[in-house]
Amino acid sequence: MSVPDKIQTWQMVEPGKLLRTSIDVPELQPGEVLVEVAGCGVCHTDVGYFYDGVPTVNKPPLTLGHEISGRVVAGEESLIGKEVIIPAVMPCNGCDICDSGRGNRCLKQKMPGNSMGIYGGFSTHIPVPAGDLCIIEDRKGVPLEQFAVVADAITSPYQAAKRADIQEGDHVIVIGATGGIGVYMTQIAAALGAKEVIAIARNKEKLDRSLSFGSTYALSTMDKGVKEIRDEYRGYCKEKKLPGFGWKIFECTGSKMGQEIGLELLSFVGKMLVVGYGMQKVEYMFSRLMAFDAEILGTWGCLPKYYKEVMNLILEGKIQVEPFVEYRPMSEIEQAFKDSHSGKLMKRVVLTPDF
Repeated sequence: MSVPDKIQTWQMVEPGKLLRTSIDVPELQPGEVLVEVAGCGVCHTDVGYFYDGVPTVNKPPLTLGHEISGRVVAGEESLIGKEVIIPAVMPCNGCDICDSGRGNRCLKQKMPGNSMGIYGGFSTHIPVPAGDLCIIEDRKGVPLEQFAVVADAITSPYQAAKRADIQEGDHVIVIGATGGIGVYMTQIAAALGAKEVIAIARNKEKLDRSLSFGSTYALSTMDKGVKEIRDEYRGYCKEKKLPGFGWKIFECTGSKMGQEIGLELLSFVGKMLVVGYGMQKVEYMFSRLMAFDAEILGTWGCLPKYYKEVMNLILEGKIQVEPFVEYRPMSEIEQAFKDSHSGKLMKRVVLTPDF
């Protein structure tokens, strides 16, 4: 394995400005490895950091990118040559939160492109802790770069599903079912045994596609208010003789309307999982939560221990990835950011190094 003298990278020098440059390969510490990047997904979080000035832990200049797959080329001897997925959030594994089993929200966690100094995935290489890497033993012909989206796009909704304790026969609603996370949330719910998966989103073409990937009913929000959406949902439940209670709702948009829809549909002994991130405030009468004996839960990232489970679901064909990704050379990063920011992409962009 060749170890470079320099890391080639696309660095965010300030919000809204990228620079192709080279940075030093750091001296690896015990327990660290250097990964040669095969692919890095363009996440809406990256776009938020770049365009909207959402603060990263480490300030620019730094390289964005946290959905990464690649090969280990230096560091821990036993890992050299291994193909890996780098978890988007890597806990410290030694604090009280980690000890409680909630290490996905470890306050000392490391996240590429955010809290690992200047290092991120839109590069040729990245130094990372070795302990939580997900090793790909046999990718069964799937391109290595495709596994990049496992880190975040697929594992974050999987963590949400585990947090909601999806069981065989459950009834599920996915708001934002056509987005970068929602397309996997429907598939994961179905793979874990949900009997009913209602997909709610705006784009009719993407909604129709969701019926082939886990959802059982597609509800378009186009030109509808929150109460109209609620009434259509209730009408469907009545038609199919489905219960009006106990639904598990996953809000994946992070938008004000998406959150308002989720809160409107939340009913007796139900759960609402807040999966998408947004900056807006939403009003809600919490006495309803008390009267419904319902739950509203946050969910963040994914425990590294779940990555193998997600990878197995992909390799078993229970989660489809190929229909939802497109590959572009990393030199097209600025256009990829613009296209992602527009919200019009049908697929998630994975950038492959071409320095």
